[in-house]
Amino acid sequence: MAKVQLCNITVMDNPSPFLNPFQFEITFECIEELKEDLEWKMIYVGSAESEEYDQVLESVFVGPIPEGKHMFVFQADPPNVSRIPENDAIGVTVVLLTCSYRNQEFIRVGYFINNEYSDPELRENLPSPPQFDKVSLFFFLYEERIIYFFD
Repeated sequence: MAKVQLCNITVMDNPSPFLNPFQFEITFECIEELKEDLEWKMIYVGSAESEEYDQVLESVFVGPIPEGKHMFVFQADPPNVSRIPENDAIGVTVVLLTCSYRNQEFIRVGYFINNEYSDPELRENLPSPPQFDKVSLFFFLYEERIIYFFD
């Protein structure tokens, strides 16, 4: 039996303006006390072409964790737009939520994000450079990978 079970992740503020904080409500359960911290990360994939553009938006340590059900809101500032290639600014990308214990990743949940302009005129005639203050995000769950760990 796994010591940590992911119960639910809720994307808050979806859809959302691009420049708003990214927020996820995460619920998990521990079947026994964890004496060491869990490390949660939120990663924005800036380009499918290269990991060079990936941005760790936030990393938090939670623990020690007593037995039972736990919930927290994981929030991060939006990506640094200067690190996103212009050709990858609009369209579909990914945000990953990961959790590690003792430096071993055991949860990875991925969401597609569709970055698009709300204004139909801007959708038809993409401005250069992108106007992130006019871009909206729409999150869609695409992958959930959970590897159970044992002590």
